[in-house]
Amino acid sequence: MMRIRLLYVIVFVFVCQFIHAQDGNAGIQDANTKVRSYFTSGTQLMYAVGAIVGLIGAVKVFQKWNAGDHDTGKVAAAWFGSCVFLVVVVTVIKAFFGI
Repeated sequence: MMRIRLLYVIVFVFVCQFIHAQDGNAGIQDANTKVRSYFTSGTQLMYAVGAIVGLIGAVKVFQKWNAGDHDTGKVAAAWFGSCVFLVVVVTVIKAFFGI
């Protein structure tokens, strides 16, 4: 048991000599830069998803309209509202973070 503890201490001493802490501010700035660089691609992806969801919603509303359902207006408003919400969220996030 004593040999194992001694081995752990020796390994710990050698490992501590090779470990150097990085500057915290540099790491945070690097993460900030990377997240900001991904934001444009994420925004485009959100717009693409919104377009696909909008097309699916338009088809569903058209099917309800052709079937003569009475709640077509509610469904159309819900799909349109969700697409507008997606665009507004992206705009607010851009403005909030100054991107």
